[in-house]
Amino acid sequence: MGFADQRFNVNLSILFTELPLLERPAAAAAAGFTAVELWWPWVDSPVPEQAELDALKHAIEEAGVQLNGLNFYAGQLPGPDRGALSVPGEESERFRANIDVAAGFAASLGCTALNALYGNRVEGVDPAEQDALALENLALAARAAGRIGAVLLIEALNRPESPLYPLVSAPAAVEVVDKVNEATGLGNARFLMDLYHLSMNGEDLPAVIERFAAKTGHVQIADNPGRGAPGTGSLPLEDLLDQLKKAGYDGWVGLEYKPGDRPSAEAFDWLAR
Repeated sequence: MGFADQRFNVNLSILFTELPLLERPAAAAAAGFTAVELWWPWVDSPVPEQAELDALKHAIEEAGVQLNGLNFYAGQLPGPDRGALSVPGEESERFRANIDVAAGFAASLGCTALNALYGNRVEGVDPAEQDALALENLALAARAAGRIGAVLLIEALNRPESPLYPLVSAPAAVEVVDKVNEATGLGNARFLMDLYHLSMNGEDLPAVIERFAAKTGHVQIADNPGRGAPGTGSLPLEDLLDQLKKAGYDGWVGLEYKPGDRPSAEAFDWLAR
């Protein structure tokens, strides 16, 4: 099968970041993409002004691309944070304030996948307390996603780059997925399988695909080492995506890699137009 048989979207929070946010959707379209995804773009504001939301919506619509993935508010990302929903106090409240805003924005653009990053462990706080808070907030997010016909994604990151993040394996993330689905009865929580993060954790990627493809709601890729474009590292990404497709995954594959020392528009030479 190969790359030509996959549906790729481009993550505008890691690619095209040399451009202002509102120019990135058109740049992705000019590079040949029909769909994009985003981390929460307003890192300091879980509830931005309506004018800011409207401007981004207009930029996406004018570019003619589909938004098919959006993160809930996750704190300073890029930066030291890895989510807010398990962090007691102000950050948890900011996440809750963002839930309906993010879901409403997603619904306005027909986006049906919302990613909720778990958040780092906090020194001096019982991990069990954080996990209870996380389940409570994830259930709220899953219900909001359900109201707009979307899935809630839960992602495993990698321990070397995110040492305080507790979900650093596919089984750990899928365990949370199962708990959320049990808590809500909705069944709309799904695993976000990021092959770069899992490879950084040393996981057996073919085994992960075989075991968890049926619970996967979205896939993201970057090569390893380096988190660059396919072909810049040693991951057999073409084969892994073929395996995913054969296992029944027919969704989008998010390109969440660094362009390197070149403009983002030049970072897709591995992909036939």
